Amino acid sequence: MTSSPTHRFTGHIAGVGTEGGTRLVLGCWSSTPHGPFADVMVAHPDGRRELLAPDPWVAEFVSATYTFDAVTRVPVSVTRTGFSRGSRWTVTAGPLAWQFSVGPRAPLGYLLQAVPRPLGASLGFARLTDPVARRVMPGVRTLGTAGGGRTEWYSAHDLHTITFSHATWGGHDLGPLTDMTPAPDFGFSSTPRRPSLTALTSSVRLPDDDAAHAPSAQQLTSGAPT
Repeated sequence: MTSSPTHRFTGHIAGVGTEGGTRLVLGCWSSTPHGPFADVMVAHPDGRRELLAPDPWVAEFVSATYTFDAVTRVPVSVTRTGFSRGSRWTVTAGPLAWQFSVGPRAPLGYLLQAVPRPLGASLGFARLTDPVARRVMPGVRTLGTAGGGRTEWYSAHDLHTITFSHATWGGHDLGPLTDMTPAPDFGFSSTPRRPSLTALTSSVRLPDDDAAHAPSAQQLTSGAPT
């Protein structure tokens, strides 16, 4: 009997709140079964949850893993200058134009860097750290059940604060940077309440019935943005 496949996504997640009530979560992935891509999850002030996805594979996989009221296909572009502290990120995704700057490493980031990557990415380690994550950062979890009976776990490698953010939606200013509150409720876990950039690996294990219909290797890599 073969085990269910596990898809791993390595990159960064940025999460910020805005004074106008919109909450933004960027996933910028450098290594995935589909190749590099970026997507944006948007929690609107009225509670609507929207996914901005660059292609059909991302739209289908992400919306099957998390919960949205709308999925919108738009080109998603991410550029950045510098690395870690002091880097500046520019995100464009349909009606969204977003810039943010990365500040100092959070104290927890130093601890995360000390964990060997293979150990940190394991399901067993996620089981051990999940109770700790819940207490240290309310709303954050490292292990849970995602959509469609999928199991997902997070392995964070580093954590930096976000010190500046400016976003517009359809040209309308969303307001100054605030904490990520209330939690956007896209899935079992939220980004840290304080605006943050997290370097991590997200692992998604498909259930057996889902695995039987999983895309082929050719489908997984076709159409990936560069």
